[in-house]
Parts: sequence; C-alpha cells; structure tokens
Amino acid sequence: MTDSASIAPATLDAAATLERILDDRYSCRGFTSEPVPEETIEQILRMAQRTASWCNSQAWQVDLVTGDATAAFSKHLTEHVLANDMRSDFPAPERYDGVYGDRRRASGYGLYTALGIERSDQEARLRQMLENYRFFGAPHVAVITSDAGLGTYGAVDCGGYVSTFLAAATSLGVATCAQAAIALYSDAVREHLSIPDDRLIVCGIAFGYPDENHPANTFRAERADLGDVVRRHG
Repeated sequence: MTDSASIAPATLDAAATLERILDDRYSCRGFTSEPVPEETIEQILRMAQRTASWCNSQAWQVDLVTGDATAAFSKHLTEHVLANDMRSDFPAPERYDGVYGDRRRASGYGLYTALGIERSDQEARLRQMLENYRFFGAPHVAVITSDAGLGTYGAVDCGGYVSTFLAAATSLGVATCAQAAIALYSDAVREHLSIPDDRLIVCGIAFGYPDENHPANTFRAERADLGDVVRRHG
C-alpha cells in the first residue's frame, strides 16, 4: 500500500487542489447579472474539452447562449413551460425508490427550507420551479447535446463533459448549475436554438457569478458515505 510519505509533493498538491475544487462546487441557484469574460469562458471550454469519452467519440456539442440571447431563451422557455406538457429526448426516471427517493426528498426539503417556502405554498413553489427556466438569473447558459446515433454511451460521455465543465468553472471562480430541467422540454429548446433532430438534448449548464446574498446559495446537498455506494471485492 502506498502511503503519503512516498507520494511526490506535486502529486499531493494536485490532489489537494482537486479536492478543494470538488468541495467548493455547488449548484448555484442565484446569480448576479455580471457577465463572465470571454477569455474565461474560452478557458472553461478548453478544459472541458479534455473530457474522456467512449472511443474518443467526444459525443458532446455545446450551444452557448449569452448576453441578450439568454433573456430571449428564458422568455421562450418560460412561456412554453406554462402552456405545454413535458417532451424530453430521454425518458425521465420511472420512479425514485428507497434511498433514491429519500435523497431526492431531502434535497428538495433543504432547498425550499433555505428559501422559506412552505410545502403548502403552491404559488411560491411554482415561482421557484420557473426559476429553472430563468436560469436562476445566470447571464450564460451552455446547452449540451449528444449525437442520437451514439445512444446511451453518448449520453454518458456528455455527463462526463458536464462534470469536467463544472469543475473547470469552479477552479476559475465561476459558479454553475447543471440543469436537467430544460431537457424536459427538449422540443422548445430545439426550436429556439435550431438544434437539428439528430442531436439529443441532455441538459443545460447555467453559469456566472454567484449572488452571495441569495438564500438558495446557503443550501448544500449532502453526499452518501462510501459504505453506501461502494461494494468491495477482494
């Protein structure tokens, strides 16, 4: 077994840096309107492009929405959500059984508690749900799509890309929120951004600078213990 004394200092420094980035990252649900400089966005994209993928297929493509286009996209999505049923390129989860339901409920309860929204306050809950389609006020949105022919593996690769994007942004002081919510209305996203039918809409990533005074940003989701998710053999 390797102990820390035999690991090179540079390796320990890199591990500490990565751990700090992962600890610092959270789903930001309240952004300022301050735009991220173009050179910073380019650096995030360059870093994310190093994501590993199945057969190096690099299934992802990114539609980057910024400036006035973000407001127009938000308006289109919000109006669509209020008037139409969900239509997703990927099937939604069939159910959240057992521990998955417990985690989902705990996450929702924690967020709404931070926001001071009671379970019975349906109007406030609807307003908060619609914040997903305002991108929580973020000035930038990256819409991630996968090639339809790559199926599940393309979607998995896109998940890896999203994770790298989130870590890269955090390392540069940029807050993020990965949003599956917009993929629930894939038809509206496809129409507004002129995304071809052979691209499947995986998710969006809202990003910008956090509003430190927004109560939603006090909430942090918990992670399961290793013993709950790791089965060891040998």
